[in-house]
Amino acid sequence: MSMDSSGKIIWAKHSELQQANLKAMVDAEIKDGERLPLAVKDMGSCEIYPQTVSHNSNGRFVVVCGDGEYIIYTAMALRNKSFGSAQEFVWALDSSEYAVRESTTSIKIFKNFKEKKSFKPEYGAEGIFGGHMLGVKSISGLAFYDWETLELIRRIEIQPKHVYWSENGELVCIAAEDSFYILKYNTEAIAEAKQHNREVSEDGIEESFDVLGTHLETVKTGLWVGDCFIYTNSLNRLNYYVGGEIVTISHLDRIMYLLGYIPKDRFVPW
Repeated sequence: MSMDSSGKIIWAKHSELQQANLKAMVDAEIKDGERLPLAVKDMGSCEIYPQTVSHNSNGRFVVVCGDGEYIIYTAMALRNKSFGSAQEFVWALDSSEYAVRESTTSIKIFKNFKEKKSFKPEYGAEGIFGGHMLGVKSISGLAFYDWETLELIRRIEIQPKHVYWSENGELVCIAAEDSFYILKYNTEAIAEAKQHNREVSEDGIEESFDVLGTHLETVKTGLWVGDCFIYTNSLNRLNYYVGGEIVTISHLDRIMYLLGYIPKDRFVPW
């Protein structure tokens, strides 16, 4: 299931794709925590059995991935735009760029639906993460690469389950099995290292990230709203992190999943 920034939600029901639009409920009186009376629209059948569904950053395209393949559709009309083989698929912050993990050793980068580069990470690729930088999980931990150059920015000894970037790319939450880490990306340190042609170690540029906090809590789903990280945890609580402090917003009465945030309406659906 995936939602774009305007409130359009697409999900897979078996191999059928369906859509709902939260904007259609703009005049409805809804109390916090209530189920939303959504009008569901059938969009058609998918050629593969989707395991993941996700929008690109501007919401124009949506990708389904499963059965070792991916298909990119136009989000509105569900027209087939591109397809290929992939164990995993992630979007970059740049809406025209994405990466696929073809195997445990090979990753390909695409721009405007054309293959731009391919590479084999030094320690392999057990998983990939999109956003401001390309994240690659391996036996050595998590490695961040520059989308444009594929230069190693930093290797971190964390085995992540999820990686969440803030919209401006300054903050990132790395969620592991039973803890999460809030890091700040230091763009000035990167620029300085490149300007002085500083020799980069096998773990990348040491000053590229500053650790702002480490918390012994499991993040199930999460998203950034400015410099505030909102997340659900293993105790079914909806919390937010900001400035080093964690505050509980709500105790949920069942397992729920964050879908996104609509800034205009200050609306967080799940």
